Amino acid sequence: MALYPNQDGDKLIFAPAGAPQSFEISIVPTQAGQFLKTEHLGGLKRTDLSPDDPIRQFHAWFDEASQPGSGVPHPESCTLSTAQLPSGRVSARMVYMKELDARGFVIYSNFDTSGKARDLFGTEDGSSTGNPWASLVFWWEPLERQIRVEGRVERLPPAESQAYFDTRVRGSRIGAWSSRQSAVLRPDANVEGDDGRTMLDNWVKETEAKFEGADHIPVPEFWGGLRIVPERVEFWQGRQSRLHDRFVYDRTKGKDGGDKWTLERLSP
Repeated sequence: MALYPNQDGDKLIFAPAGAPQSFEISIVPTQAGQFLKTEHLGGLKRTDLSPDDPIRQFHAWFDEASQPGSGVPHPESCTLSTAQLPSGRVSARMVYMKELDARGFVIYSNFDTSGKARDLFGTEDGSSTGNPWASLVFWWEPLERQIRVEGRVERLPPAESQAYFDTRVRGSRIGAWSSRQSAVLRPDANVEGDDGRTMLDNWVKETEAKFEGADHIPVPEFWGGLRIVPERVEFWQGRQSRLHDRFVYDRTKGKDGGDKWTLERLSP
C-alpha cells in the first residue's frame, strides 16, 4: 500500500521508496528511507568546518569521498547548471570536476556549439546573451553529503587547457576535435538504417587523418577549461526526519576591501 495513494491512477512514478539500504529503516514499504548513518557520526557542527575557507573545506570532504572505503564511485561527478538569457531557461548536465585550486572548480568542455556555451557566452546572432553565472552540485549518497556551489565563470588560458588536454588518452583528444557538441546529426540516406551516427563517425575519420602520425595534438580553440569562481558554497549533511545539517559560506567584502567568507547554519 502506498503511503499516499495515487487516487487518479495517472502517475507513472509516485512517491518512490528507492532501493533499500543497510542504513535505512522504512516503516511503510513506500516511505522514503531515512538518513540514519549520520546519527552515529554526530551530524555536522560549525566546529567541524573551516571557519573561513570553503575551498579548503571542500577539499577535506572530497578527500574523504575519494577514500576506497567511502562507497562513492566517482566523487568528481557533479551537475553543472546554467541559465539562458533572456528566456531564463535553465539546463543541467553531469560533468567531471577535473581541477580545484584556490580560485575555484574547473571543468573542461566544448565552448563553441554546446548548450552551456550558448548559456554562458551568448550567441553571435544575439538571440541569447551571455549569463556568466553557473552552479555545481555534488551528491555523495553513501556519505549522505551534498555540496552546492554558485558562482561566476571564467575561461582558462589556452596554455592551462593544453596542459590538461595532453593528459587525455588519444581517443578523447580526437573526440574533442571531432564532435560539434549538441549539433544535430543528420541521417545518411546512402547508409541503410543510419540514424545520424555516420556523420559523427565521418568527423572522427577526418580528425584521425588530420593528426595521423602526430604525437602532439593541440587543444582546439573551441575547447578548454572553465572555472566556476564560487560566491556561495553550501555543505549539506543528511539527518534523520529530514532535519538535515546545512552550512553555507557567502563571499563578502571585508573592511579592507578584500574578499572574506561568512559562515551560517541554515534551516533544513
